[in-house]
Amino acid sequence: MPGKTRRSVLVILSLLLASGGAFRLASGAGIELWSMATAEPSATQVNCPVPPAALLDSLAKRAAQVKAQEDAASERLAALTLSDQAITQRLSELQSAEEALKATMTIADGAAEKDLARLTAVYEAMKPADAAALFQAMSPDFAAGFLARMQPASAAAVLTGLKPETAYEVSVL
Repeated sequence: MPGKTRRSVLVILSLLLASGGAFRLASGAGIELWSMATAEPSATQVNCPVPPAALLDSLAKRAAQVKAQEDAASERLAALTLSDQAITQRLSELQSAEEALKATMTIADGAAEKDLARLTAVYEAMKPADAAALFQAMSPDFAAGFLARMQPASAAAVLTGLKPETAYEVSVL
């Protein structure tokens, strides 16, 4: 039912608009409006008043405010651009430093590994009794690290030369 009600309201409104247009045409007002709309404007018809001074002042102040805001935004954008460039440069420097540090760490790790391998070979070449005396003096953690790197036969010979408590502690580690 709401659809029929809407249609009847639309029909009534269109009839009112049509009758109003017909009334204007009959009274001659429509013809006058038509002639004014189609007539070419003349210089005498245009009469623009000069805006009041307060309006001009207000517009000038608003234009100055907008200009100041644009200038401030431009300055902030320039500062942000400089900051972004500085951050980008610093980041690339840090990445370069990180890569150099990784290379140095790789070299240091390689050198340390070579030193440990050489020292382990020295301990393996020693007489088991002499090596056991050295391992007895070492901290158990340090001694366990070397024994783990040694050949099993050499490590067993050194362990037999240690005091039983030390040998147990080193073997547990």
